[in-house]
Amino acid sequence: MMTEHILSGIYIYPIKSASGLLVKDAEVEERGLKYDRRWMIVDADGKFISQRTHPEMSLLSVGILGDGLVVSHKTKNYEPLFIPFYIDVEYLREVEIWDDKCSAVLVSNSADCWFSKVLNIPCQLVYMPDESNRLVDSKYSTGKEIVSFADAYPFLLTGQSSLDDLNSKLNTPVSMNRFRPNLVFNGGTPFIEDSWKKFEIGSVTFFPVKPCARCSVITVNQETGLHGKEPLNVLSSYRTVGNKILFGQNLIHNGKGKIRINDSLKILE
Repeated sequence: MMTEHILSGIYIYPIKSASGLLVKDAEVEERGLKYDRRWMIVDADGKFISQRTHPEMSLLSVGILGDGLVVSHKTKNYEPLFIPFYIDVEYLREVEIWDDKCSAVLVSNSADCWFSKVLNIPCQLVYMPDESNRLVDSKYSTGKEIVSFADAYPFLLTGQSSLDDLNSKLNTPVSMNRFRPNLVFNGGTPFIEDSWKKFEIGSVTFFPVKPCARCSVITVNQETGLHGKEPLNVLSSYRTVGNKILFGQNLIHNGKGKIRINDSLKILE
């Protein structure tokens, strides 16, 4: 009897490196999940800012309310910030994320002031409009797939069994939000996702193209903003390949449509 794999978590991260949203269903678009990492905080030079250098970004809580985002702080009493979905694209500026440069639009002076105050650094909030096309790394793409402000790929998949396996080795278990996946599934053995080449959820076909190499972000407690040595230290003891510590699979995809919690993952290859 074949093991059934069930979609148990769908996460959207509207602002790169801020908190994510667990949703019941989501639209799969060309860049990935609708709203996922379409906004990003950059420094004065237009370079992206993340939890790698500013772990307090984990304390930025992001919600969807009506026709926009609402951003608040998990532990401090700042007035919440409303960010409308609609932004008039009058002027595009170049921003930098890893080795990529792409076009973005400044959201508003009020957003810049809010994030600069909350993070205590000069920064700006930018949005990736539909006119901006950032390509997936050609070494792992099958065509000319595009991606949002995510690190490199439209989706990140993790298995609950993989996390359970890691937690069995830790003195203090960690939550899945340390790993910031888009898709989480139940069923199968730990790290079974490493063996998949192609699967379907509903009308969308997904292709695992590259294991996800992990960094210090997984040591940041997403509720307190504090970081330590785990789970990176223990994970490195049995999930290191070359000089990279692996957990989860990066995905590209073909097709559009809605995916829902409890959908089945149909493994094709």
